Amino acid sequence: MNSVSEYEVRTRLLYTSRVGTVLLLLIDATVWLQRPDIVDFHNRIQSVPGPFIQDIYDFVVIGAGSAGAVMAARLSEICHWDVLLLEAGQDETYLTDIPFLYPTLQTSRVDWKFHTEPSQEFCLAMKNGQCRWPRGKVLGGSSTINAMLYVRGNRRDFDAWRDLGNDGWSYADLLPYFIKLENMRDGAFRDRPYHGRNGPISVERYRYQTPLRAYLWAGLEELGLINPYGEVNGPRQTGFAEPHGSLRDGLRCSTAKGYLRPAGARKNLHISMNTFVEKILIDPQDKRAYGVQFEQGGKRYYVMVSKEVILSAGALNSPHLLMLSGVGPREQLERHDIPVLQELPGVGHNLQDHVATGAGAYTVQNPDGDFPLAFDFRQAVDVETLRRFLLNGEGPLYGMPLCSIMGFWNTKYQDPRVDWPDIEFFLAALSDMTDGGRFGKRATDMTDQYYADLYEDHLYANSYTVIPMLSRPHSRGWLELASRNPRDHIRIFPNYFSDRRDLMALIEGLKFAETLANTAAMRRINATLVDYSRSPCRRSNFTAEDDFYICLVRHYTQTIYHPCSTAKMGPDSDPMAVVDRHLRVRGIGGLRVVDASIFPLITTGNTNVPTIAVAEKAADIVKVAYLDDLRRHANDLRQCGTFQFDYSAFKPSTVRKQNI
Repeated sequence: MNSVSEYEVRTRLLYTSRVGTVLLLLIDATVWLQRPDIVDFHNRIQSVPGPFIQDIYDFVVIGAGSAGAVMAARLSEICHWDVLLLEAGQDETYLTDIPFLYPTLQTSRVDWKFHTEPSQEFCLAMKNGQCRWPRGKVLGGSSTINAMLYVRGNRRDFDAWRDLGNDGWSYADLLPYFIKLENMRDGAFRDRPYHGRNGPISVERYRYQTPLRAYLWAGLEELGLINPYGEVNGPRQTGFAEPHGSLRDGLRCSTAKGYLRPAGARKNLHISMNTFVEKILIDPQDKRAYGVQFEQGGKRYYVMVSKEVILSAGALNSPHLLMLSGVGPREQLERHDIPVLQELPGVGHNLQDHVATGAGAYTVQNPDGDFPLAFDFRQAVDVETLRRFLLNGEGPLYGMPLCSIMGFWNTKYQDPRVDWPDIEFFLAALSDMTDGGRFGKRATDMTDQYYADLYEDHLYANSYTVIPMLSRPHSRGWLELASRNPRDHIRIFPNYFSDRRDLMALIEGLKFAETLANTAAMRRINATLVDYSRSPCRRSNFTAEDDFYICLVRHYTQTIYHPCSTAKMGPDSDPMAVVDRHLRVRGIGGLRVVDASIFPLITTGNTNVPTIAVAEKAADIVKVAYLDDLRRHANDLRQCGTFQFDYSAFKPSTVRKQNI
């Protein structure tokens, strides 16, 4: 079989990419005409222009993402507190609501478009040896561009936070906030005591599944791996289950939709979009944050704060802003001529991410006819599919291509008696072959030659991918300033596989994929691993089986979009801790960090829901810090009717103002 040239691949992709663009424009236009529930005209956020922003607010929240949207909504429940929320991106688009289209959002205008620094150890199949790291630049942040998978994490994750010296952050402490944020709409789970019914984030099953799911499920049953509780957020995480998503009526439920739209009409909440924060203003004498410097529409503005700045810009932008503002490792700040206001060596360090691999792609054949078992790109983009979505509220556009079934599994390196799995699986009813390279290839930034060597002979083939993700990496990365220019992205060094244990655990996930493919159920559909004979990882190159899998992982390395821990929470005894257990930045008054950067350790599972729970708890921590103020305005709070606060959620030692 003749090899397809890189030039031929590039030419075909250039031509066919126009088809994908036309499709997205068509969907966008028809949604405007046919789906008022998505348009949601009356509840959309109205941005406050720079000239109309007040000179001073009680709180300024930087970043309207998974955490910042929560903080702005909860703090503005206090009707005598003026709150300003600053967001670099725009409002959600119509396309962000549609589950099937989530891969198209990466590299779009609602993505920050981060790349890691070049490496010879991972992402070798990607251009320049760099991994794409999508991050949401939009109201709702990454909750607006992610795969919507609803995962709380493992109870041992949060107990480990507590055991590191962070009192008040155990699983028992966070469970009330997981319940508070959740509106479980799945009737089979709604009445379980550990689920919530009235929260801002709606939780449902994805509305559409391909026929392939039944075969995958049967194969997992053969292996005895089905979760007995039918979910990964219940008493036992280990096992496979159909995933829940952050969904409302089958569509995305971001923190923008769940928190900001209901709060958007409050007179004491101002939201400013397309607003780029350049610096937190900190008084060098008393070391207290007193304002924020930002740019909007080509003009620079300053806003003052009377109580606190809440930094919720995410695990990449929050440490970036701290360093630009003079808070961070001395060596980095001095290198870029930034005055050191507070030396905190932990800023930008302890970077953790859920590294995965997309190398486990398998073709399938339907034994019962010609109709496709998995997602078929030609069907997913046809007029009938669009009609079903617009008029009937059903069909493939309601499906989640990344994950038909989710699972947590123990490798040979993890004690199976402990419910703390070291691998998370996403069984995806498509592969990089499915769309001919239009979206999936672009999202990973895979080279044309690598794509041609693996997939060009099987374009649009019916296929699936088993994606293993490392739950708790041992490797730690770091961030570095590129310059003192706020517009220059932070430099990302994920340092994947610097600890070989991570690599060895991940290759066990690829071996499991072959075990699943060899079950009777999957043999019935002729599940066949993609041909690597023309790639750098052809099996004949290796005498040891592990070396073949290691090559696959090093080439097709993939983030699952969960960077965290770059401004970690810790006790005074930890020299690398950036914030204390009340999320106050050490040595700086009036400044807290509230987002995934404060995680001391990454959670076992997707990080969006834990980030929301952290913000819910943080909002209560802030309110407790101003108890005297709340008591003085008790009558006003009763009249405004938006404030609900359960003091009993706090231990007595935590409620005292002097401890906050």
